[in-house]
This record gives sequence, structure tokens and C-alpha cells, in this order.
Amino acid sequence: MNDWRDARNILVVRLDNIGDVIMLGPALRAVKQATPDARLTLLASPAGASAAPLLPWIDDVIVWRSVWQDAHCRVPFDPARERDLVEQLAARRFDAALIFTSFSQTPHAPGYVCYLAGIPLRAGESKEFGGGVLTTELRGAPDEMQQAERNLRLVEALGFPVTDRRLAVALTPDDRGAAGMLLADIGFDPEQPFILIHPGASATARRYPPERFGEVAQLLRHRGRQVLLTGVEREAEIVNQAASHAPGVPCLVGQTTLAQYAALIERASLVICGNTLPLHLADALGTPLVVLYSGTDYEEQWRPRSVLAELLRRPTECHPCYLFDCPIGQPCLDIPATEVVAAAERFLARCGSTSSPATGGRSR
Repeated sequence: MNDWRDARNILVVRLDNIGDVIMLGPALRAVKQATPDARLTLLASPAGASAAPLLPWIDDVIVWRSVWQDAHCRVPFDPARERDLVEQLAARRFDAALIFTSFSQTPHAPGYVCYLAGIPLRAGESKEFGGGVLTTELRGAPDEMQQAERNLRLVEALGFPVTDRRLAVALTPDDRGAAGMLLADIGFDPEQPFILIHPGASATARRYPPERFGEVAQLLRHRGRQVLLTGVEREAEIVNQAASHAPGVPCLVGQTTLAQYAALIERASLVICGNTLPLHLADALGTPLVVLYSGTDYEEQWRPRSVLAELLRRPTECHPCYLFDCPIGQPCLDIPATEVVAAAERFLARCGSTSSPATGGRSR
């Protein structure tokens, strides 16, 4: 008997960013395909929880800002709050907990919470000794392993067969209709392809300079391309900096739901961004990418696996640094705007930039 395959009330733990939750998709799909009557509840950060509607394998969400994922020490000292989480999980009577982490994160802190909540099966991947906190503990995954594959490695080890390793997100006709209306509102020709440029990223060390993103946008516009600058509300200043170098290029900042934003990516002919959420959405939706990939991480850890993509980075001795802020001026992203535009034009030529916008501007 496989105890994991018998579990019907499963907690899925992923407590960091939206893109990390998007990359859970293949692992969640494998669990649901093997045990279609199992109920999957995602324990996610406030940001990560916003991705749940895009993943149809998730049945419920618990939103939690965890102290063990608090990189900037913003969660106040409040042990009673942590006991509340244990009680909340205990009340749900979960059969099992799948604890997904990146190469640098520990599963033992959430694993101990799940232990205290009485969850009998607890699995995660770890580099360090954690005693009996986990009932199944994987070791030996290389740091360079792509994150979606790291997730799949865990569920495969538990006996869940994987039939499809690709990322996927679910969009509704309303999401796609809203994206089309937004493009019409900014004056885009629906019969012509467009390029989506996203200058932001959660860590400053992973951001290509916004003024260069603006130069890229302006150069593409001068070549007759429809170009759109995008960002979430907290990235308004970054997008505005880029826009100041690209007069006439429209911006959409904080004007969409996540699903509507994904629908914009689906319609785009090409996405230009850093190592951030649009990279993973484009990978899930089949939209080609030019990625300004900083030296903070190995390319293999987060790179797209299913779409045409070119990752641009200057080799540096400090790669990978895993820093949130670069103290030496980001030499890894010292890439002229003209080089980015040349990569974009190569992709548009290769992908067929005059194909129907209804299919995201791509031949399929």
C-alpha cells in the first residue's frame, strides 16, 4: 500500500512568490491525475495565493505570511500567531503535507508546524538533518536543478507518476476578453502583433536598468512594432522610469488581475523581461521570450523549458551571487539596448510575427 496514494486531504506548502506557485503546476497536476478525488489545499503567501485561480488542481487556499520565509524581517515577533497556524492546520485534519522549497530553503520549519498540527505524512527536499520532522526526506538534488523539476522530483519519489512536465495555467474567456479590451483601449491594432515588456522584478539585483528597458521599447517602436510596458502597482516607479525613455509607448500598471495579465502575455508575440513572473507565465502559455537574466542565479534553476527563449547575461566571476541588491553595479546586466532589440527581431522573424493575435501572435 502506498500511504501517499491513499491520502485524500493534502496540504501543499509553497510560501514565497507568485512565480514559484505557478511552477508548482506540473507537480499538482501529477498528484490530481493519480488521485483525482484528493483535495489539495495550498498554504501560500499573500502574493503567492493570487496565483491559485490559475491552477485548476488547487481546491482551497490558506493565506499565511510565514516567519521562516521573511527575508527582510518584517513579520513581528508574535509566537501566539504561529500557534494559531498550528491550530488552524490541525482543525483541517490533513492526511499529508507536500512541502515545496527552492534549493536554498529548508522544509524543516514548515515540516515541524505540520508535525505539531498532527499531519501524519510530511515530505520535502532538504540539505540538512531534520530528525523526524519529515516522514519522507529527499536529498541530493543539485542546486542547478530547474525549480519545476525539483517539484516533480518530490512527487515522483512519493509514487505519483508524471505524464506531463510542462507548466500550464487556466484562463477563462472573460480573462481573454478583458485583455482584448485593454489592448483596444490603448489603441493597439488587434490585427497586428505586439511586444510586452516588463521592467520590474522583486529583487533589485535582477532588474535590467529601467532606462535601458525604455530604450529597448523606443527602438522597437521606431521599427514599427506595437510595444506595451507593464508592471504591478508597486512597480509604478520602475515602469515610469522606463516610459520616460520611450515617449509614445503605452503602459499598463496595476490595471489587471493576474489572470488578465496572463491573458495579455498569451496574446503577445514576444515577452521581454527579467528573471521574474512573466518568464514563467510565458513558459506556461507558449509565448517566446527574451530574458535579461542577471547573475544572481543559475540559468538552469528558473529558465523556461517549453518555449523559444534567449537568455542574455554577461559572464561574471561572482555568478551566482544570490543577492537581492548588487553592490558592484550589475555588470552581469551590462547589455546594450541594441543587443536586446536584435535578439527580439531574430525571435519575431523566427516565430512568424504576422500570425493571428488571437493565438498570441504565434504560429502553432
